[in-house]
Amino acid sequence: MAATRSYRSSKRRKNLSRFWQYVILSLVVVVILVPIVILIFGGLKTRGEMYSRPYTIPNPPHWENYVKILNQPSFWIMLRNSLVVMLLVTGGVVFICSLAAFVFARTNFRGKSLAFNFLTVGIMFPINVAILPVYLVLRQLGWLNHLWGVIVVQAAFQLSGNILILRGFFASVPLELQDAAYIDGCDAFGFFWRILLPLVRPALAAVAALTMVVSWNDLLVPLVVVDKNSLWTLPLGTMQFQGQYGQDLALVAAFVTLSAVPAVIFYLLAERQIVAGLTAGALKG
Repeated sequence: MAATRSYRSSKRRKNLSRFWQYVILSLVVVVILVPIVILIFGGLKTRGEMYSRPYTIPNPPHWENYVKILNQPSFWIMLRNSLVVMLLVTGGVVFICSLAAFVFARTNFRGKSLAFNFLTVGIMFPINVAILPVYLVLRQLGWLNHLWGVIVVQAAFQLSGNILILRGFFASVPLELQDAAYIDGCDAFGFFWRILLPLVRPALAAVAALTMVVSWNDLLVPLVVVDKNSLWTLPLGTMQFQGQYGQDLALVAAFVTLSAVPAVIFYLLAERQIVAGLTAGALKG
């Protein structure tokens, strides 16, 4: 009887704990989704409805705001710029970080620990802190008002953390596998390219996905580097559009919604890769 009562008490506590977990998670979902739903519904309303009934379902929905934005060539130019920056930043970060992580994880040289510690110091200096010296350097190089300035800065400030992530994955691969590859005639780069990269593919996908999302949503770097309208990215264009059409909240809501759609698609496609990469890292750790 005592064992039965103890089992029931334990089960009751577990159910109560699970109940509060679901309550907290439901509140978090509501807090996150409500502004998004209001934003989407706002883009389907007229200007007057947005002011008078901001929290109601649009009835009937008005698609004029979305059509007006999609018919603007400037929107597609900003979309193209954001895609170019994101793809080049992601490719550069994955390429450089994988090579650097391989060197720090699988090779030995004098000053290795010092160099790695110096590299990881970059994590403590976000772009917000270093934006003034970055601006001065770009001005000296003549990279202001060029997308290359945005690409190089975004990539540079994502190297330290991603090298740290990939180094852990590369170091977790058994040394016996590397020795066997060398016996079979592989050199260091052959082992890196043919064996190591396929083994850590989830980690590479996770790094690429996170880099894509961060690059797409970045506002500060384009704001400081780019001044030409033809070089605006979508986050910068959203800010400028809001300043220009601030009185028409429905049109602004439609623009923000369309700007967020690619980021949401990227995240949905990359979510499984991010989870797989982090899970693999946890299991290997």
